[in-house]
Amino acid sequence: MEGNKSSGGGGGASWADQWDYNDTVTVSSREKEEKKSSTRSAKYKHKVGQGLEKTKAVASTGVNKVKQGTSLGIQWIKNKYHKTTQKQ
Repeated sequence: MEGNKSSGGGGGASWADQWDYNDTVTVSSREKEEKKSSTRSAKYKHKVGQGLEKTKAVASTGVNKVKQGTSLGIQWIKNKYHKTTQKQ
């Protein structure tokens, strides 16, 4: 069947073989997309992680201020109580 060969006659791939989309091309493009999405997600995870570190630092500072304020408030109440009970 000479008619099925490519027009070059050099024994190369037929037209159908040249334009055949097989799974190897699709898999490699899928792998590229997965790599792109994984690098994107890694980038966003890094940014979110930085934001969370800042949030943790602010929350820690806020908790320490609340603890200190509460401690001072309780101490003030104790002092007021002792002053009123010592007068009697």
